[in-house]
Order: sequence, then structure tokens, then C-alpha cells
Amino acid sequence: MTSKFLAIIAGVGPGTGASIARKFGKAYSVVVLARNPDNFDPVVQEINASGGQAFGISTDVSDSKSVNAAFDKIASQYPSSKVVAAVFNTGGGFVRKPQGAFNFAQRSLPLLLDSRESSEYPPTLIFTGATASLRGSANCAGFASAKFALRALAQSLAREFGPQGVHVSHTIIDGVIDIPRTKAWVNEHVDGKLSPDAIADSYWYLHTQPRTTFAFELDLRPYVEKW
Repeated sequence: MTSKFLAIIAGVGPGTGASIARKFGKAYSVVVLARNPDNFDPVVQEINASGGQAFGISTDVSDSKSVNAAFDKIASQYPSSKVVAAVFNTGGGFVRKPQGAFNFAQRSLPLLLDSRESSEYPPTLIFTGATASLRGSANCAGFASAKFALRALAQSLAREFGPQGVHVSHTIIDGVIDIPRTKAWVNEHVDGKLSPDAIADSYWYLHTQPRTTFAFELDLRPYVEKW
């Protein structure tokens, strides 16, 4: 069943993005964006089979035309649904395309502003960052520059749109996430990797915060991670 509220998640694969989609899919219809449909098809099918409503669109967020086409398709697919949450989760690995976050925010924010009166929780825009958002490391200049820029964008948008009732947040994910491509990475602690489901719980927590206590940033890491 299509919900009157909608969450849009950019950057959905078999790990964190899928967990975020499942979490928000328990309350809302969800649209998931990724360049390769093979990345989002399994979670779309899973959500739909469990009684939720999900829809995937092949999108290159670094291309403004692709983003505009995706949002136009969302509007035609869900003409009566209000967007109450948008999550920018792209950039797994060492992706250096910070303009994708700008493209995504540019189309998401007007929709989030439009849902302020009808949403149970403050409309929310969340950006996924990394350790490199705060600290550049050797051989990671390009990646750190992109992540610094992402955090600066999130901070600027939070200061602009927070007073208008839209909760803009940035998360620092510090450590290895327990996803399929990291299964073979040996860790001496059985719970020494970040749980993607726990990350999704934290994103939902950010979304449900009242306007009296907006958190701009969450810093998430396993208990054994050095920092």
C-alpha cells in the first residue's frame, strides 16, 4: 500500500543503504536511487514482499539531468505523497563526486519544506560522511576533500533550513561497515564492525527528533575503533 509519506534514499546497495530503506520502509513508501539496478532490486523486492511499498530508479547523482529525471519520475509515481525524509548515502569506497550531494539536496529540500505541516516528524535530510570528513589521511587527498566539502554543504544547509523547520544532519561513519564486500575482512572482535542496521536505527532517531533538539551530527563507530 502506498503511504501518503515518502522517503528517498540515494546510494542503495546490499549494505547500509538497504538497511536504511528497510527501516524507513516500515513507516513510509520508499524510493531508492543507485546507478545499477542490481544494487537496489533485492531490497525493493524484499520491502514489497513484506507489505511495504518501494520503488527503485537508476540514477547517477553526479549528473544533474539524471537527478532531475529521477525526481520528475518520483513526482509522477507518487503524485499525492509528501516527501518527509531524504538520505544521501552515496560514496561507498573512494568516490570523489561531491556535486552529487548538491544535486540531491537541491531537489529534495523544496519537497521537504512542503511537507512541514503534514509530517508527524520534522522533515529530514541526512548526509552520510566518513572519518575523512574531519581528518585527511595520507593518499586520501581527493576522498578527504570531497568529504570535507560534503560536511560543509550539510552544515550550511542545516543553518539555512533548520530555522525553517527542516532537520539537516551529517553522520560520521568511523570504521568498517559489516556489509557483503567486507565479510572477508578479518577482525579480531566478532562485533568490531559497524552494523548497517544499527546505523539505520540512528538515522531514524535523527528523523524523529523534535525541533527542540535537532542534532546536526552523529559520530558512529564500533566500541573497539581507535579515534
